[in-house]
Amino acid sequence: MRSRATPARQDNANSAGAISAIIADDEQLARDELNFLLGEIGGVEVVAQVANGVDALEAIEKLEPAVAFLDIQMPGLDGLSVVRKLRERGIEPPHVIFSTAYDQFAVEAFRLEAMDYILKPVERERLEESVARARRLLAEKALQEGQAQEPGGERKNEATSLPAGLGAAARVAPSFNKLLLKSGARNLIVDPQELIYATIDDGVITLVTGQAEGQANFRTLEELQASLDPGVFWRAHRSFVVNIHKIREVVPWFKSSFQLKMDDKKATEIPVSRMQSKRLREMLNL
Repeated sequence: MRSRATPARQDNANSAGAISAIIADDEQLARDELNFLLGEIGGVEVVAQVANGVDALEAIEKLEPAVAFLDIQMPGLDGLSVVRKLRERGIEPPHVIFSTAYDQFAVEAFRLEAMDYILKPVERERLEESVARARRLLAEKALQEGQAQEPGGERKNEATSLPAGLGAAARVAPSFNKLLLKSGARNLIVDPQELIYATIDDGVITLVTGQAEGQANFRTLEELQASLDPGVFWRAHRSFVVNIHKIREVVPWFKSSFQLKMDDKKATEIPVSRMQSKRLREMLNL
């Protein structure tokens, strides 16, 4: 017998500004634990809990939650298939956070543009990071939609203050795939705009964001760049790709070259190649 979507007990379900979510997991204890942790974190209204993929699909269609916490292996439909079915029906999936005991599905989850991939047992700190990311993405989307609706309004972003040659293309915000970042035993799925810089050393590509650092599943920087917005990500050096929105300072260096001080926790200084230094001078009138 199918398990119908049942309302979840949530102390702050009616609190202002709460983001709506469903939990789909075939284990009652796992659902209860996740709901409890979300209640402790606060700001999340769990509108339904379901025990299989078929009911998860129905709950998403009916309730239109902002976020869906999906187990991978569930009866009826697995979590990955739920996302595929939504797309087949022309329904935009909510922000999907997979919660599973298996790490081997991370790459497929990444291909389906999951927002995050959390391994069980779920840790509160890890879940809090994921909820914060969801809240930030929802806020950015609401802001973009609000700006788009303003009559005669012109969307402003960081690229507006950049020279045309460096940032004009960044005014267009196309949809790009998520990036998979492997940090120890964790497989993090991050949005490209969160990437501060990428570097390659001995054939290993390292991705650095404001919150994490880890290895990418790309073989070359060229392959990574092909998946990124060319108006935002710049090959400053043969070993570095940088997010132009994350450059904190341009530092003059010897022989008319430059270094870029990035906006990461370490304030990493990245060399600019001789050829790119010339281009940088031209673009910034240095």
